[in-house]
Amino acid sequence: MRTAFFVDGYNLFYDLLAGTEFKWLDLPALLQHVLRVQTPHSEVASISYFTAGVKPDLASRGILSKQAQDTYIRALKARGVEVYFGRHRLEPGRAPRFIDKHTPASRADQVDIWQLEEKETDVHLAISMYRLATRQSSTMPEQRIEQIVLVSADTDMAPALRALREDYPTLRIGVILPHREGIKREPPGSLLECAHWTRRSITEEELRKHQFPPRVPTRKRPACKPEYW
Repeated sequence: MRTAFFVDGYNLFYDLLAGTEFKWLDLPALLQHVLRVQTPHSEVASISYFTAGVKPDLASRGILSKQAQDTYIRALKARGVEVYFGRHRLEPGRAPRFIDKHTPASRADQVDIWQLEEKETDVHLAISMYRLATRQSSTMPEQRIEQIVLVSADTDMAPALRALREDYPTLRIGVILPHREGIKREPPGSLLECAHWTRRSITEEELRKHQFPPRVPTRKRPACKPEYW
């Protein structure tokens, strides 16, 4: 079963990798492993990774954070991953003041804030999944994608998965939630109900076993694991 993966890079990083020693993740190897467990007779046909560039002024390590992201993207591309970029928008705004979790938010008590939003990434991912499905009727049978797997816990993806289930009933849908094992989270029901199968978490052992080597060969200079990772 030829399988195409669509990965929400922002969701993957902050829900699974941030704060760990496993940021140098060999994503293709991990996805191949999960696929072998979930649907043993499947093969990885493509991996599409959607993200937005780090803003150094807002990153915890400044320009080093951007350099680390750029290096990781080079490693992914060297392993055949297609990478697509959205953008970040930073604008002034207003929001209700936080006092404590027992005090309701009030429009009458607002403060000035900076609003940082990731733009275009989710829409691009959703459209890309649907467009891939529409192209299958004109694809040679041996090259057709029979399964799409979303790697995200973002419920904004639910309408796209629902449309795929309704419009292409023979297409199999999988969902991998990028959640670390042992961390309690409410499973996103709207995603689960759209999928034929779901992987609800990734174990620490799986992360440990599926790391890139310290130096990943590329067409130019090697992509070297950032020292602070």
